[in-house]
Amino acid sequence: MNAPFALSSETVSIADLRDPGEVSRIEGFVAQQEGSIFHRPAWLGAVERGTGHRAAGIVAGKCGNITGWLPLSDVHSPLFGRALISSGFAVGGGPLAVSDATSHRLCRAAEELALRTSSSAIELRGPGAPPEWHCRNDTHCGFETRLAEDDEAQLLAVPRKQRAEIRKSLKTEFEVMIGTGETSRADHYRVYAASVHALGTPVFPRSLFDAVLDAFGSAADILTIRHQGVAVASVLSLYHGGAVMPYWGGGTFAARVLRANERMYFELMLHARRKGCDSFDFGRSKTGSGPYSYKKNWGFEPQPLTYCSWTAPGQEPRDLSPANGAYSAKIELWKRLPLALANRVGPFIARGLA
Repeated sequence: MNAPFALSSETVSIADLRDPGEVSRIEGFVAQQEGSIFHRPAWLGAVERGTGHRAAGIVAGKCGNITGWLPLSDVHSPLFGRALISSGFAVGGGPLAVSDATSHRLCRAAEELALRTSSSAIELRGPGAPPEWHCRNDTHCGFETRLAEDDEAQLLAVPRKQRAEIRKSLKTEFEVMIGTGETSRADHYRVYAASVHALGTPVFPRSLFDAVLDAFGSAADILTIRHQGVAVASVLSLYHGGAVMPYWGGGTFAARVLRANERMYFELMLHARRKGCDSFDFGRSKTGSGPYSYKKNWGFEPQPLTYCSWTAPGQEPRDLSPANGAYSAKIELWKRLPLALANRVGPFIARGLA
């Protein structure tokens, strides 16, 4: 009697993201597994072009088929050290695999890669880590809901108090602009930079936004609200899997009085439905924060997000959260910097805040 053939074992290796064929296979696997936009090699590539952080990743395979994928950005900052992030400048990521065992193999391989590259930590913006890694689901929540079938139903889907704010915004003569050209990009960056400066946060380099827009084509755009010819609110949104995600957005000081942010998000809901989207992903917010409450006011139910991390032996855990008390004085100081100076220095610092 002949002995049965042994099943091929699963292999794990560093992905070659310079090989178009390898990238295409991984993109196909992400689509098949219904991964997020942050799992896509295209996201890693945009981050690399926009910030200089090398796109990397670990792929698992068996019998010629991909069984798992862990996207990684190799983030190296003189201020914040070196870490492997899944995925850089993202709110999602982590291992995408056909089984828990494969997820754990990917994470083990990431540990080895971190030690070889002198990275002090690995951060997963998602679940799937081995049990001894540090995982939490009490720090951030995601917010997503279905879009309504028409404009009036969309307005009525918003709770009464927030709906009243939107109705007031609809009475203001705003100009709504949607595009990806230079005017849209420049307006967005000016507004976004002013918005994060008011929060005490360094602004990301504009090259990151440009790289994302260039990489994703019709799957990314900018919606800007202008009042009397001046941009007062603007958001760069991503489209993936039937959902729109307003990702990098904000408003100027005048936006609050004008209720421009309310108009911006409502117009984005209408625009997204016209593009064929059926859900609105309001992104993540820190649990209990102001943005967390703002999204609840829109009728979104918070869903806890699981984030996991690994720290190299002998290293301190990496914590770059604005809620970390070590940064509170720096945040207040940053708010007092002149905006022009903050915009000049900010991108150098923010490159490390992946």
